[in-house]
Amino acid sequence: MQACGRVRGWGRRIKAITSARHSYFGRDWRHYHGNHNITTIDYNEPGSFDYRVYAVDQDTDTPVSLWHNVPLNGSSDSVFNMIVEIGKFSRAKMEISTTEPLNPIKQDTKNGQLRDYHGPIFWNYGALPQTWEDPAVKGPQEVLGCYGDNDPIDVIEIGSQEVSSGSIIQVKVLGALAMIDDGELDWKIIAIALSDPLAKDMNSVEDVDCHMPHTINGIREWFRWYKTPDGKPLNSFGYEEKALDSDFAVDVIRDTHQAWRELVSTKRGAEAQTADLWIGEEP
Repeated sequence: MQACGRVRGWGRRIKAITSARHSYFGRDWRHYHGNHNITTIDYNEPGSFDYRVYAVDQDTDTPVSLWHNVPLNGSSDSVFNMIVEIGKFSRAKMEISTTEPLNPIKQDTKNGQLRDYHGPIFWNYGALPQTWEDPAVKGPQEVLGCYGDNDPIDVIEIGSQEVSSGSIIQVKVLGALAMIDDGELDWKIIAIALSDPLAKDMNSVEDVDCHMPHTINGIREWFRWYKTPDGKPLNSFGYEEKALDSDFAVDVIRDTHQAWRELVSTKRGAEAQTADLWIGEEP
């Protein structure tokens, strides 16, 4: 799997692929499930409403879903593939579209405008493919019984390199924060790129505190406050605001992966709370 192989000139093809009549919809998407030789391509110009980043299976030269076809598992039990949505020090609020065909990355919008953070984010931010925080599952008392936020699980990569939006990288899981955002449970997995020089010395939240002091506190406070300039309340964190250990984080990832498996296998997208999710069915 390449980190980020950008290719241009696919405009007509992407337009055809995302039409309702195209044969890539329906059952065909499952044929590409688990393919590791995936790269990404740009469609339209960054900073525009039409900008998208699509995934492509290089073996078949076929567009596939970033959410459903990029494999979750990496090279070991605590290593996973991360889809980078927002590069370190950038402000554009990029995200995987869970509702559009093929689930590309796009810039979020608010009140008819492209959405930016009010200040830069200081880490690479993205999601784990083939995961889903189920909005029908009630969390434990430690998270105030909040339900999942209906998205793939989020990842904060704390390494030293700036990684471009659309990159697919392997990360080692170090811990997790249980953020509660507008009454929903929104897990934040803390990880480091496997290629980072510090990765070999980092296996836990204690290692993060040792080698990168104040990083976890910085993450917690950034995500606590980042919506307040829009007049929204502070976000909070479950489990007494503690950074949970790597084993706990991996268990959360496995749970959300199982939820995703149930989503795509039982067609829960037909249910009311997930009716808008694109899971491979024809629009």
